Order: sequence, then C-alpha cells, then structure tokens
Amino acid sequence: MEHSDKNSEKRALLLLGHGTRDRDGRQTFLDFAEAFQKHDSSRPVIPCFLELTEPSIQEGVDRCVEMGYTDLTALPVLLFAARHNKFDVTNELDRARSRHPQVQFHYGRHLGVAPKLLDLWRNRLEAIDAQSEIPREETLILFVGRGASDPDANGDVYKMARLLWEGSGYKGVEICFSGITHPRLDPGFDRVWTWQPKRVVVIPHFLFTGVLVKRIRDTATRQQEQHPDIPIQMVDEIGLDPILFDLIGEREREAIEGEVKMNCEMCKFRQAVSQNLLGNGNGHGHHHHHGHHHGHHDHDHPIEDPYAKAADYHDRAWQVP
Repeated sequence: MEHSDKNSEKRALLLLGHGTRDRDGRQTFLDFAEAFQKHDSSRPVIPCFLELTEPSIQEGVDRCVEMGYTDLTALPVLLFAARHNKFDVTNELDRARSRHPQVQFHYGRHLGVAPKLLDLWRNRLEAIDAQSEIPREETLILFVGRGASDPDANGDVYKMARLLWEGSGYKGVEICFSGITHPRLDPGFDRVWTWQPKRVVVIPHFLFTGVLVKRIRDTATRQQEQHPDIPIQMVDEIGLDPILFDLIGEREREAIEGEVKMNCEMCKFRQAVSQNLLGNGNGHGHHHHHGHHHGHHDHDHPIEDPYAKAADYHDRAWQVP
C-alpha cells in the first residue's frame, strides 16, 4: 500500500528506534524498517536509534540530507510517552535542526493506547487459546510493560491491560514491569498465583525482541519449573505485524498534517514547569510543547539499578531530570 502527495518525492521518513545491545533486537528493528518500506514505498524509510547501537539519530538525519531530502518526518517507534520521545528525541532533533537549518522536521507521536494494538493482542490471545483446552474463565493474563520513570507512561500500561481484559472473559489480569518501576516480574507472578489460575498467559507489551523480552521469557520458564501443573503460555512480542504497519502509517500522516496531539495533564515535566512559573517549586523551566521534552532511563544492558527497591522509585517518580 502506498500513500502519496505532491511533496512526497521531497520527503523522507526517519524511524526512531529505542536501541539495544542485543543483536537480535537491533536486527529486528532494521527488518521492520525494511518491511515497512516495502509496505509503503512512497518515500524512503531510514532507520536509526536513540541509544546503545548505531546508526544514531544524527547519522540518520545526515543520511537523509546526503540523499537530498530537506523535509523529514521523524517518528518514534515507541509504545508510550516517557523520557525518550518527550525529552531525549526532541533534544536530538534540536541538535539536528541547528546542524541542518534548511531541513523541515515533522515530529510524530508515540504509538500509545491504540485500538489497533488492542486488536493485535486480541488476535494473539485467540491464537494461543486454540493451543489449550483450559477456558478463559480459568486463565489469568500477566501483562508485562517495559517500565519507565514517568508515572504517566506507567499508567498507560495499566490502561492498556485493563482495556484488553474488559469483556475478554479471562479470570483476571495482573500487570508488572521488566524494570525501573514496580512491581517487577517475580512479584508480578506472585500476584498471579494468588488467583489460583489453571492457566497463565504472559503478554510482553514490547515492540521487538531484545534483552528484556528474553528476560521475561527466562522468568516465565523458571516460574513454569516451579509450578509444573499450571501451564504458562507466552505470547510473542509485537514484531513485524501488519497491524503495526497500519498504526505507523497513521502516526506518519498525523505528523505530516500537523495533527499530533498529546494529553499533558498528568505529565510530571509540565507540572514542574508550572510550579516553576508560579514560584512554588523547583521546576527545570524547559519549554514544554507537543514535541515534548521529558524523562526516563530504559536501558536494557546490565547497569546498577537505582530503582531496585520500590521505596527508591517512589521517592524519585515525580522528579524531573
């Protein structure tokens, strides 16, 4: 499928991935960009990464400029609105603007709590149900998010899981995270067992494979060994699903047409700026608009965890960088 307009021949699409040190995760994102280019060949699709691997965002922009493009749509292929798309990516695009003042940028929004993603998980659940004779009313869902230092983003994980569960017929749903915030994976499974389910379905709400998805799978395997009588099924991460192609296309059109909208009411960065302007807080005073500058560290490589204890996370959750 192609969509085009009279200026499409002058425009390129920059797909911004999170980045991972995991070779499989990096390659999956590159494969996704290539598949999306085949899905819609109306303009070049250039993949790049925010951190941990190459090419960087600056290198991606440079490549577009070298190809002769001066109208770029930068699209964060990220599920929720946390630091990366609100703060880090916008800072990188500001750097790119200063280096290439002749280039016009259209910045898209994250994927978010989207009906198409709900449809994707419903389809996956139907497929995995067909592999078991245990009915939904005796099955519990464990919905696993990445985890962020942005309470607004973490709240969207809960909303996504709740919307998926409502009307599904499953016994219940528990939510946990692979890192940063809490509850983490093992406490998440502890909550699962209190329901006394006869089957457990684990949904890793991740776009692509990587260290964290593999960690979730390892944890599910270990839990299965500890509970051999209760089958644990793990759904695959989102991956190269045609539904995702459609959603990315929607976000691209929003950015080009200037229709990007975000709800900033519960954004801790907006609140910090508001407090600073009113003189009753320690806000950092940066500009806050719908291209957004925000905060979160979602590294998927071994580092010291400043949020290992829930109390440590709560102490810092509403702070800004």
